[in-house]
Amino acid sequence: MFRIGQSIDIHPLEEGRRLVLGGVEIDSSKGLVGHSDADVLTHAIGESILGALALGDLGSHFPDTDPAYKGISSMILLEHIYQLMKEQGYSIGNVDATILAEKPKIAPYIPAIRENLATALHTGLDQISVKATRGEKLGFIGRQEGMAAMAICLLERDPE
Repeated sequence: MFRIGQSIDIHPLEEGRRLVLGGVEIDSSKGLVGHSDADVLTHAIGESILGALALGDLGSHFPDTDPAYKGISSMILLEHIYQLMKEQGYSIGNVDATILAEKPKIAPYIPAIRENLATALHTGLDQISVKATRGEKLGFIGRQEGMAAMAICLLERDPE
């Protein structure tokens, strides 16, 4: 049996904050704003898995009103989501994600991002796809006011 989940996550950018995508710190003067580390990519991937399992969204599992999650690494949240997935009897078939960001260039960081995500999800590197595209100076992405990430995942039922 297969299950498919998809998600999109959006965060504003702010000068002087760290930019973290897929658990990798990106060299940038602006970083994403959020209760956790605001890793928009990891949030989209985690929420796509939760969606595939019909387990709600990130906010229901990790509320931004809970001080325990203030500044937390989203990779820790993804590892928790992995445990929920295993408890339901599923494994990653594949993940396909896209980062939407005007700047900085994300391509040099993609190999390390894929490694981090594959490790957190206990799956092969060939099952994790991460791409990046620019906003072409259009909208909030193009004006460098924020970033977005989209993800889709296929989950496979573990053999009994």
